Amino acid sequence: MAGRGEDRAVLAHLSSHGRASFAFTDRAGGVSRPPFDELNLARHVGDDAHAVESNRSRLAESIGLPADRVVYMNQVHGADVAVVDGARPWRPEEAPPVDAMVTTQPGVALAVMVADCVPVLLADAERGVVGVAHAGRPGLAAGVVPAVVAAMRELGADRLDALIGPSVCGACYEVPETMRDEVAAAVPAAWATTRQGTPAVDVPAGVLAQLRALDVRAQRVSVRDAAADPGDGWRCTLEDPAFFSYRRDRTTGRFAGLVWTHE
Repeated sequence: MAGRGEDRAVLAHLSSHGRASFAFTDRAGGVSRPPFDELNLARHVGDDAHAVESNRSRLAESIGLPADRVVYMNQVHGADVAVVDGARPWRPEEAPPVDAMVTTQPGVALAVMVADCVPVLLADAERGVVGVAHAGRPGLAAGVVPAVVAAMRELGADRLDALIGPSVCGACYEVPETMRDEVAAAVPAAWATTRQGTPAVDVPAGVLAQLRALDVRAQRVSVRDAAADPGDGWRCTLEDPAFFSYRRDRTTGRFAGLVWTHE
């Protein structure tokens, strides 16, 4: 990892679909010191609080929104969904214990933080409904992805597009065989083996399967330096040091995916 970069780009990915914008960060462009270097966005991991706020401000500025218009969750590996409404989002200390959010408010960015789990961004750009989900192994099995899709449709969403960001891959996410069987019983597409032939869970494959079964147009996202990738640009967080990985480092930061609509 290069040193702390005052001039490094904050966004690893930025794309638009109609009025909706999607963005992902990686580790670059922030001020946090090791082991949280550089762009850690999480308050709960032990990083310096001033560094985290600076990083969050940089991220908000990079997408052209005030910092208080970027909404974060208190993620708990469940399947509950919060609706962000009203003229102003809640303050960070008021963030509810949920793993998905939805909103119809233009100019409010919903953020999902990860360090191996799957960040899911969703939008119906025409109807102005967006959502995010934090899909780790427990949330995948609990149904956080169907829950956020249902919540968006309750708000009027019809044709949904989704981007799935970098996460740990099925070839790296080794688990006990009983755990694999439990997850696969709920989401068969998540059944996997590692490169060594041991039991594994493929969370992104499970997320993709759930989205497509719900008629959501979903794809994995390409990120920074994707042109150098032999594949589609999607990265495994455990294998790629450009991303935070809890399974690799334990003490580490969190990167984010964000989605919002324009006024």
